[in-house]
Amino acid sequence: MSLGTAAERTLHTPVVVLGAGVIGLTAAHVLSQDARYKVKVVARDMPDDLDSQAFASPWAGANWSPMGDGNARQHKWEKRTFDKFWDMIPSGLVMASNSKVFYGEETDLEALWYKDLPRNFRVLRPDELPAGQTRGVGFQTVSVCPTHYLPWLKAELLARGVAFERKHVPSYPAACALAGARGVLVNATALGARSLIGLEDELVYPIRGQTLVIDNPRVNEFMCTELGTEPAGDATYIIPRPWPNAHGFTTVLGGKYQPGAWDTSFSAADARGILARCAALAPAVADPATRVRAHNVGLRPARTGGPRVEAEWVDAPLAEDEDADTDMDEGRGRERGRVLVVHAYGFGGAGYQASWGVAEEVGSLVESHLTANPNDG
Repeated sequence: MSLGTAAERTLHTPVVVLGAGVIGLTAAHVLSQDARYKVKVVARDMPDDLDSQAFASPWAGANWSPMGDGNARQHKWEKRTFDKFWDMIPSGLVMASNSKVFYGEETDLEALWYKDLPRNFRVLRPDELPAGQTRGVGFQTVSVCPTHYLPWLKAELLARGVAFERKHVPSYPAACALAGARGVLVNATALGARSLIGLEDELVYPIRGQTLVIDNPRVNEFMCTELGTEPAGDATYIIPRPWPNAHGFTTVLGGKYQPGAWDTSFSAADARGILARCAALAPAVADPATRVRAHNVGLRPARTGGPRVEAEWVDAPLAEDEDADTDMDEGRGRERGRVLVVHAYGFGGAGYQASWGVAEEVGSLVESHLTANPNDG
């Protein structure tokens, strides 16, 4: 089998992005900037399905906040994304807000891995700390609102000629077949990577989250405690996000952080606990004028060992193969093709804040693997 010259392989190469969450849409945005790629987004849940609990993106806090211990790859993804969002502030899709993150005595505040990533990082003065908190840092961060940001991404893609197809794809072979011979599949299936037949990544797991959305112009700073320092299942944070009301934003109060929990039902007890914990950080939360606009529950798509962002060549049946749903390895005389798969899933609660950096890495992986003939090895 010959894959042809580099020019032939990259001339109008079909690219199928499987998954229409923020990672899949942003990858499609980056790839569709290159006229050599003919991009199509295939997903069961679309950016318009903002009430669907079957994917995480509609329910995300959707800001930049410090998560984990950081590494060079994470820093690169998040720095690129933060800078992109910062430049988008004039569009109205992105909001900048002052921030306070609280830490215990054991944390070296001057050595935090992310200190060069947000704007105007500094150590907080004692008089800036709420009751019950002893140390913290401040900076300016960014946020988006999924209700507006996801449809904006879709509109951008449609304007570029990117096609959208609502389709349930049950298996990895079927997904590869959608791209066809010499095509590219971007696997942005999030939690779906766990149940995609033929892939079934058992390292993927959910982290249940629950939040409230409130309307109160006095609750206008991002605040959070260090993740992992609260009782199991709790994570306290306050996230202002852009919204077309009189003061230009609403605020997310969180939250829950429950690894391995698949329950997407609302818990009144959780909501009461969230309100109490957030009011301890920002007393204005308890104002009688605070209006609760929504209760949200979603599942963050995490992965043991961290996100999977890597490429592989796969032998898969062609799109015309009606049996592609069931078999990858036994050809039984069918015509088969070589498909480039780039995986991009497992970001937990950091999908938005890594999205542009990840998308650019996906683009680089596609470019480098299509340019180099895999048969040379």
